[in-house]
Amino acid sequence: MRVLIAGLSAPTELNGVSRHAANLARGLLSLPDPPEIHFLAGAWQSGMFARAIGSSDARLHMHSISIAHRNLARIRWYYRELPRIARRLGADVVHLSYTMPLDARAFRRPTVVSLHDLYPFDIPQNFGWFKGMVNRGLMHQCLRSVDAIACVSESTRTRLKQRFGAPLSRKAITIRNAVEPVLASSARRPPELSGNESFLLCVAQHRQNKNIPLALRVFERLLRGRVLGENPRLLIVGIPGPDTGLIQMHIRQAGLDRSVTLLSGISDAELQWCYQHSELLLAPSSIEGFGLPVAEALLAGCPVVCSDIPAFREIGADRCRYVAFGENIVERYELAVRDRLAEPRGEPVSLERLSPAAIAREYLSLYRRLLAPAAQRDWLFYAEPAGEELEAG
Repeated sequence: MRVLIAGLSAPTELNGVSRHAANLARGLLSLPDPPEIHFLAGAWQSGMFARAIGSSDARLHMHSISIAHRNLARIRWYYRELPRIARRLGADVVHLSYTMPLDARAFRRPTVVSLHDLYPFDIPQNFGWFKGMVNRGLMHQCLRSVDAIACVSESTRTRLKQRFGAPLSRKAITIRNAVEPVLASSARRPPELSGNESFLLCVAQHRQNKNIPLALRVFERLLRGRVLGENPRLLIVGIPGPDTGLIQMHIRQAGLDRSVTLLSGISDAELQWCYQHSELLLAPSSIEGFGLPVAEALLAGCPVVCSDIPAFREIGADRCRYVAFGENIVERYELAVRDRLAEPRGEPVSLERLSPAAIAREYLSLYRRLLAPAAQRDWLFYAEPAGEELEAG
């Protein structure tokens, strides 16, 4: 089997989507009889993906795509050029790592898209009025055009069904994101940290649904209550976005310049060090497609205090301290943090069902179903049972 993974996107630093694409390639290559993989990335991403995949396997073919690093150029490439490349490479399956417009008639073989979230519909403020409208149209066009939609969580699949109904949900399946622990021995302290300070960790892009201002308010209250000891810090790790200015203004107005550190573009080894040495992870998101930081924290043995939303429940089960939205939320977060810090830290959790190899086996099964004769496809994956919370081990 020859699988084409389209990983070309805007970021030059790893984010959830690009990490998903890299983990998919690594997972497929780790299988006993792996498919041949053609991985397509923007020229500005080639080094990033080469490091993230980290494989010299002869069955992996990396392709650097030289186009303008602009939104319109990427949209045009996906719609016009990707089908031609797929035909030229003889791809059996084409897998888009995120939603982009697709000319379904131009593909001779099945197409799959990974659906991470429905943010253009659920949180249009992340994009602005015009970009939000465009992104909604592009997402809907892609979801209508592909042969299968791989939702990264059951909550994302539920939102898909609620938003679009049966026509699209019938071709959806839940295959969660792969998450792999970084070896504890390879963890490396970010140079911005001294190594001696006590800190809380928040891993989030600067977007409205991540609720970073709420994390700052909780941290302020913890400082006033002297809950965190001497000279504690809040470390926020995530790439800048629409809320960066608001976050920086809040930090200045609250006088937190010396107590809050904003980091982006750190390595996996540095992020692992942060999980290992943080007092706990604070994750107050209002909505998520998957909940990657919660999974990474549990794998590293980092305590978690997070919002009570479906995506976090799927990953965290009974291993996190949850705070529901509503009145007095800052005070309830403070209480949850106090309670969690009073408990033993705990051991790293094994999430074998989220390993790249386990997730890759699910994708390979999906590819094989799609390549089966059309008469055999209807009942193969469209009637997936509702997912359950993820168990450890």
